[in-house]
Amino acid sequence: MGLYFEKQWPELLPCIRTLTTLQTDHVVPQLYTHVHRRACSSLSTPRITTHYTIHPRDKDPRWQDIEMERFADEADVVIVGGGPAGLSAAIRLKQLANQHQKELRVCLVEKASQLGAHTLSGACLEPSALTELFPDWKERGAPLNTPVTDDVFSIFTEKHRIPVPILPGLPMRNHGNYIVRLGNLVRWLGEQAEELGVELYPGYAASEVLFHEDRSVKGIATNDVGIAKDGSPKDVFERGMELHAKVTLFGEGCHGHLAKQLYKQFNLRENCEPQTYAIGLKELWVIDEKKWRPGRAEHSVGWPLDRHTYGGSFLYHLNEGEPMVALGFVVGLDYSNPYLSPFKEFQRWKHHPFVESTLEGGQRIAYGARALNEGGFQSIPKLTFPGGLLIGCSPGFMNVPKIKGTHTAMKSGILAAEALFPKVTAENLDSETAGLHVPEYSDNLKTSSVWKELRSVRNIRPSFHNPLGLYGGMVYTGIFYWILRGKEPWTLKHCGIDANQLKPAKDCTPIEYPKPDGKISFDLLSSVALSGTNHEGDQPPHLTLKDDSVPVARNLAIYDGPEQRFCPAGVYEYVPVETGDGMRLQINAQNCVHCKTCDIKDPSQNINWVVPEGGGGPAYNGM
Repeated sequence: MGLYFEKQWPELLPCIRTLTTLQTDHVVPQLYTHVHRRACSSLSTPRITTHYTIHPRDKDPRWQDIEMERFADEADVVIVGGGPAGLSAAIRLKQLANQHQKELRVCLVEKASQLGAHTLSGACLEPSALTELFPDWKERGAPLNTPVTDDVFSIFTEKHRIPVPILPGLPMRNHGNYIVRLGNLVRWLGEQAEELGVELYPGYAASEVLFHEDRSVKGIATNDVGIAKDGSPKDVFERGMELHAKVTLFGEGCHGHLAKQLYKQFNLRENCEPQTYAIGLKELWVIDEKKWRPGRAEHSVGWPLDRHTYGGSFLYHLNEGEPMVALGFVVGLDYSNPYLSPFKEFQRWKHHPFVESTLEGGQRIAYGARALNEGGFQSIPKLTFPGGLLIGCSPGFMNVPKIKGTHTAMKSGILAAEALFPKVTAENLDSETAGLHVPEYSDNLKTSSVWKELRSVRNIRPSFHNPLGLYGGMVYTGIFYWILRGKEPWTLKHCGIDANQLKPAKDCTPIEYPKPDGKISFDLLSSVALSGTNHEGDQPPHLTLKDDSVPVARNLAIYDGPEQRFCPAGVYEYVPVETGDGMRLQINAQNCVHCKTCDIKDPSQNINWVVPEGGGGPAYNGM
């Protein structure tokens, strides 16, 4: 590198030597593509990432005298994630233990301060898995208050609506389903789990996978607390604790950060396609009672997205005692234009006459966002490995054309519990590894309703990658799904990982978005305020960068900084450097709603989302 710079730009050698010296003090050098055009002073990259996953503490003198031993506890089963899948698995395990009069310790950790606080979904629930868990869920008071009574599907143009009939058998038909606030259902499931004896630990974020000497999974460790923003230990520093188990279930939700490690450790994606994703943005409104239609489920595709950008909307009329609607917009993260802003597309969509007429005179009361798995059948990884299982939206069981994944996530948790229960309770089980391997879970899933359902719709999402885009995909769905029910003898492929789909900014047209009016559409920061998001301010940003120089040198230079548009919470900003020319990336980690979109869509794959201190993040109330 030194000889290269000496030949090309000898005048910069003093700068390069200075930066080499700074590296020994943990300052990351910035490598610019067009370094010869920049002043010497702008070569230095402001340090952004201070997290110990990037800057190990064993090399940091500030940590030399800090006690790093962790307390450890033992359970039979540890579950990571208190969503529908994790809670369903925990409930089924304790039901089986009670039924067979077995002692079974089940511990569940959840990073949110309370169950349901990080849960966000449409949601239109298919109740099959809930009925399997609790046939008497109505008598138990499950919060399913709104059966679907009316289905509406539309193609939007800018000013008009084209109605589309929902024929029996099509995925969007919701007869027998319920419109729910999923966070409330998760909270209710937590109450049922506690009654059965499950140990619930909300506010504890699982930050690390632990391994036995034979590399089978041993359990998890919760994150350390009391680390300052600069990465140094505070006086109140406390080490996290270890939870060991015979089997650990990973149900972190979409794009879980521990699951990412497991994919690499056990090569779980060797025989499947890469996962592909969408971002879903949602609001709750209280509307004029005269416009309220409890039980009505509306969906649309088309405007404001072009035909080559996958996405659509929902607007559900809840029956919760007041005239409330849940509305949202979904954008596939395989879009190509770096100028696209999913948040601003959502705000623009609300001004469609068919939508605005419902919202006029109403009041927005909540906002949030999360990523969704859209890879479907083709992208399901290997689900079992020594010591652990993947359940729910972590591996991805969402039925994309139905826009439903809760029932399949819950069913996967039930199947996991039923497969591992005989093994964890066996008195003389002969295991080849210290952590139990339960391949029966994967076998059972392949003979279940989940597998059949996802296989039948496997080609609908990838069929949109055609010259006609949206319209070609709809034609394919009409012919091959409605007539053949997914029995065509071929399986279409996705286009690769979403991060690789962005085109350079110079090849794309900037998108001019209208200013929000403060009545129907709103700005980003006032929206984030409605999410209840909060993090301890004096902690290292949990949006970590593998290389602090990449955002300016590559993302801004080539893609015009797409992270400032695809993030639905205003976490990423490019601001002028304090001295000299140029820009720097500013990370407002306190705004993060834990959607994981940045980790997925970053074209440089330089962002690695890790858990912040437990209890941080959004505080959704029935989202």
